[in-house]
Amino acid sequence: MKIILKILAAPIVLVLTSLVWICSALLYCSAFLFGLAATVIALLGVAVLVTYSLKNGIILFIIAFLVSPMGLPMFAAWILGMVQDLRYAIQDHVYN
Repeated sequence: MKIILKILAAPIVLVLTSLVWICSALLYCSAFLFGLAATVIALLGVAVLVTYSLKNGIILFIIAFLVSPMGLPMFAAWILGMVQDLRYAIQDHVYN
């Protein structure tokens, strides 16, 4: 019975492992690009804040925070950690 469970869990663990590796690489690249975009948007926010409108400047700062490495990429890293925890839970339950 235990061997059947191991055979059935192996493809799931393999898919989750591949998914984590691919998503980690994508997350690394996107965090770098989003960091550059956040810098540009923040500088634009300062310019708009000084010259045009307080409300629009604050909106640009919020958008800059969301695309910065502390915004959406951090949320994606948290989700990726949850997927990795699921993989380890399956491995621990089936293979130990």
